[in-house]
Amino acid sequence: MDGIETYWIWLIIGLALASLELVVPGVYLIWMAMAALAVAVLAFVSVPPLALQIIAWVSLSLIFVFSARRWLRERPIVSSDPLLNNRGGRMVGQTALVTQAIENGSGRVKVGDSEWIARGADAAAGALVRIIGNDGSELLVEPVALIEG
Repeated sequence: MDGIETYWIWLIIGLALASLELVVPGVYLIWMAMAALAVAVLAFVSVPPLALQIIAWVSLSLIFVFSARRWLRERPIVSSDPLLNNRGGRMVGQTALVTQAIENGSGRVKVGDSEWIARGADAAAGALVRIIGNDGSELLVEPVALIEG
C-alpha cells in the first residue's frame, strides 16, 4: 500500500477489536484482535502479500477461537460466590416477616429493608416464614411453625 505500511493497519485493527471487546458482550473479539496483532508482527517481519495476510488473520482467528473454547470447556471458570447476582437465591434459609397476608398462595414478605412477592402456604400478616427458594423475583416460603413443629 502506498503511504502506510500494512503492519500499521493490522495493529490498528487489532487495537480496535481489543477495545470493542471491552464494550461488546461476548468473548470473541479478543481472539480476532490477537490474530490481527499476530498478523501485524508477521507483516512487520516478512511483508507477505495482502491476500496471504488476510488468510493468516482468518486462520489465526479460527485457531484462537476454537482453542479458547476447548480450553475453557476443559477448565471452566468456577466462581467463589455462584449466587453473587442471584439475590433471591442468597436469601434461602433466612426468616422473613409477612407484611401482606399470604392468601391463596400469594402475598408479600419483608426481608431486611425490602419487600418481596412471596408464594407459599397461607400465613397471616405479622407471621414469620422461612425462605425455601425463589422463582425469579418471587420468594418461595413456608411458615416457621411448620419447620419447628
